[in-house]
Amino acid sequence: MPYRGAPLALADLLGGQVQVMFDNLPSSIDHVRNGRLRALGVSTPKPLELLADVPPIASFVPGYETSAFAGLGAPANTPREIVDKLNKGVANALANPTLKAKILDLGGVPMPMTPAEFGKLLAEETEKWGKVIRAANIKPA
Repeated sequence: MPYRGAPLALADLLGGQVQVMFDNLPSSIDHVRNGRLRALGVSTPKPLELLADVPPIASFVPGYETSAFAGLGAPANTPREIVDKLNKGVANALANPTLKAKILDLGGVPMPMTPAEFGKLLAEETEKWGKVIRAANIKPA
C-alpha cells in the first residue's frame, strides 16, 4: 500500500498495522539493532557488512537488485570549474573517516565518483528502471 513517506509506513509497521515494508536502512537500522524490527532481506546483490546475517533477496529471487543512492546535480550550463570544485569537496567529505564511518553505520556505502561516472550511473539506472516501467506497463497518474 502506498504511503506518504517512510516515517508513516514505519510507524504502521512498528504498530502492527502492516506486516512488512521495504525501507532504506537509515530510517530503520536503529529499530533493527534494538530488536523492534527483523530484517528479512537486503536488496543489494551481496550481503551488507552491517547486516551480515541477512541474505540478499537475490538469493531467493534471482536477479533482484535495487538500491538507493544520492548525488548532486547542477544545471547543464554550470561552468566546469564550479562542477570540479563541488566534486572535489564531495570527494574530500566522503574520504573523511568520521563521515565515512557514519555513512557505513547507517547502512550506506560511500561512492565517490567523477561527474562523468555519476552521469553514467544515472544513465544506467534510467535505462534499467525504464525497462521495468515499460514491462509493467506503468503509466503516469
